[in-house]
Amino acid sequence: MRHIETPVAVVDSRRDLSQLTIRHLAKQDLVGLEWEGEYAHFRRLYAQAYERARQEKSILWVAEFGDGRLIGQIFVSLISSRRKGPHRGYIYSFRVRPAYRNLGIGTLLLDVVEKDLTERGIGIATLNVAQDNLAARRLYIRRGYRVVGTEPGVWQYVDHNGVRQTVREPAWRMEKVL
Repeated sequence: MRHIETPVAVVDSRRDLSQLTIRHLAKQDLVGLEWEGEYAHFRRLYAQAYERARQEKSILWVAEFGDGRLIGQIFVSLISSRRKGPHRGYIYSFRVRPAYRNLGIGTLLLDVVEKDLTERGIGIATLNVAQDNLAARRLYIRRGYRVVGTEPGVWQYVDHNGVRQTVREPAWRMEKVL
């Protein structure tokens, strides 16, 4: 797996982000994805995603602040039943901590992912966005993504306690030609 560190100099009057780095997720970062327990229920999903990345089936990016704290993430599946055709990357698990939103970090994460996909010869980025997540949808539209359909958004996972959970989150399917 390639490891790319992208130091990013972004300064905002509310936060100095000159210490921001966008890089591939390392195994020791897995606990940091839980955001002090808020996302502990996804612990097994994160471990599975990490294993898929080790098999070069996905790419996991994180945004790290200078103190080592993970403040954002974006994952990309390269081989998945969700992909239609050999030249698509499926973006998922994209989030930025609330205190760091609206500073351009999401845009920077998308920049890194789209550049990486292009370098890999993947010509289309696809993602799902919850129909009630208007802020994220606006970001994607600004970035050139367009709605191409709907998804029922029903999926299951086993949480950190071993209990199967069902999520119902109707979504818009969006795509961008890179």
